[in-house]
Amino acid sequence: MQFDYIIIGAGSAGNVLATRLTEDPQTTVLLLEAGGPDYRFDFRTQMPAALAFPLQGRRYNWAYETEPEPHMNNRRMECGRGKGLGGSSLINGMCYIRGNAMDLDNWASAPGLEHWSYLDCLPYYRKAETRDIGANDYHGGDGPVSVTTPKQGNNPLFHAMIEAGVQAGYPRTDDLNGYQQEGFGPMDRTVTPQGRRASTARGYLDQARARPNLTIRTHALTDRIIFAGKRAVGVEWLEGDSTAPSNATASKEVLLCAGAIASPQILQRSGVGSPELLRQFDIPLVHALPGVGENLQDHLEMYLQYECKEPVSLYPALQWWNQPKIGAEWLFGGTGIGASNQFEAGGFIRSREAFAWPNIQYHFLPVAINYNGSNAVKEHGFQCHVGSMRSPSRGHVRLKSRDPHEHPAILFNYMSSEQDWQEFRDAIRITREIMHQPALDNYRGREISPGAECQSDAELDEFVRNHAETAFHPCGTCKMGYDEMAVVDGGRSGSRAGRPARGRRLDYAADYYRQP
Repeated sequence: MQFDYIIIGAGSAGNVLATRLTEDPQTTVLLLEAGGPDYRFDFRTQMPAALAFPLQGRRYNWAYETEPEPHMNNRRMECGRGKGLGGSSLINGMCYIRGNAMDLDNWASAPGLEHWSYLDCLPYYRKAETRDIGANDYHGGDGPVSVTTPKQGNNPLFHAMIEAGVQAGYPRTDDLNGYQQEGFGPMDRTVTPQGRRASTARGYLDQARARPNLTIRTHALTDRIIFAGKRAVGVEWLEGDSTAPSNATASKEVLLCAGAIASPQILQRSGVGSPELLRQFDIPLVHALPGVGENLQDHLEMYLQYECKEPVSLYPALQWWNQPKIGAEWLFGGTGIGASNQFEAGGFIRSREAFAWPNIQYHFLPVAINYNGSNAVKEHGFQCHVGSMRSPSRGHVRLKSRDPHEHPAILFNYMSSEQDWQEFRDAIRITREIMHQPALDNYRGREISPGAECQSDAELDEFVRNHAETAFHPCGTCKMGYDEMAVVDGGRSGSRAGRPARGRRLDYAADYYRQP
């Protein structure tokens, strides 16, 4: 089989590329996805309030696990990534946050990345979205991805949380993706007006599925990219339960969009990466790029949980006898509790004046429960998700074997910098100040977690070691740039160190220069 382009990964980037490229009827595209279809009848991926379910099990989740994290009491920590058409947009929390304008301007200050400023990227943000309350200078009105805003009549805890942030001295903002991100305000969601998850499969791929110039292969696990010299000319993959490899060639480019974990793993199996690592597995070297799999970053977060004195939390929705009614209201009307991801309020603040733009992020949830749906507190409660945004800690993704079924060795090296510890101590103490503002007096009961007895630096640090979790935002393992550890250039083409590896391109969070 021969195509103009082969795209590896039908996720948040791959589906966009497949849809845009096949707008030209003369361009042929093969889209490979290791997972299955995005079954529209499966409430686990389509109902916003069911967001915890896809993280349970392995139908939609790669369910990666880290190596023992040395600064987190050697915990092996969860690293969920999406598997199926839509990728991680099929299982994420649906919070629509672009990052701060100064994040992008900071990228653009690096040599060769001048065209990655906020003003350069804003037209593409606008092009991608249709916001339910209409277009403006910061938002689009006719893009493929539905973006919805919280509606009147939602949970009173959301409004109390925003007011508490303002009462604590932080700004109020009406749009966390608009002119002013800093402060507390309502949070946009990638949810359709009909109350369905707006994954890239729904937003982009639905437009293109029927095009004769697009071929989609699900359950197609990519083994390696095929090179002729240093040019990527094809892909080899395993389909379904078959042990016999399938392959196809690309006359123009191979587009690697498998995410921050799988993409470096595929490159390493293909002979692109650190020569020392490849020698361990007798993989012939195609191109020496020591940065492949390095520079791994993530957002780490924790929960501060409180008892709710008023019976207004979502605790009753966790009881099985209430769920049929919630499901019916969502299924037939696209409304009610099921139609929201329940992260309807959030905030961005600076923990210290030394930070030029926000370094701490908040998500507010009107129930006390783990992100993956486990360990629900058996009473009315609410919680703040809080964590730092630009940790200096760096980790890696490295092969364990040549077997494409074996997960790689993942080490985020969480909390390896003193800055991390200071930011998390500040975050806990600032959050407590916010939670004790008058706006929450009618709702706030006892502090469930970390607990009022957890006060000293040492006690806070131990709480973080034992309880902080990933926010599921890994990035940076194929970073763009022009330094010795860069993997792609500012145009996201395969490059670096002498003659470039041509004919491949990377498009996804793996090539972020720094965590936004």
